[in-house]
Amino acid sequence: MCLGLPGVYEEPAWVGVRWRVRGRTFAHACTVGSDNPTSHARVFATDGPVCVVTFRAPADEVGGLIGSGFPFYWPGWGVNVVGMVLNAQTDWSEVAELLVDSYCVQAPKKLARLVDRPSGH
Repeated sequence: MCLGLPGVYEEPAWVGVRWRVRGRTFAHACTVGSDNPTSHARVFATDGPVCVVTFRAPADEVGGLIGSGFPFYWPGWGVNVVGMVLNAQTDWSEVAELLVDSYCVQAPKKLARLVDRPSGH
């Protein structure tokens, strides 16, 4: 889904993979294990691996997403960064909308205008 957005490329991150536009990361996915020393690991009390994606959200939506609780969380950095646990109950349509929003937060305005977004976004 991310690679279908204008000017996006994928690259390995320090852990997992990230998607970027013009050098700006707008999505990062990784698996967090109980032994993983990343800041994500501090959020979860789990014995098994958890797949997560972090993304940027418009400033006026961050509090609502994080405040709604699971599957959303604050990963511990950035004022507009939100984390989301991905599992069997994940609403992939919602993920797609959130990642498009994240792209539009990070992309130059010229590229963001090329993206079809649902009304209200």
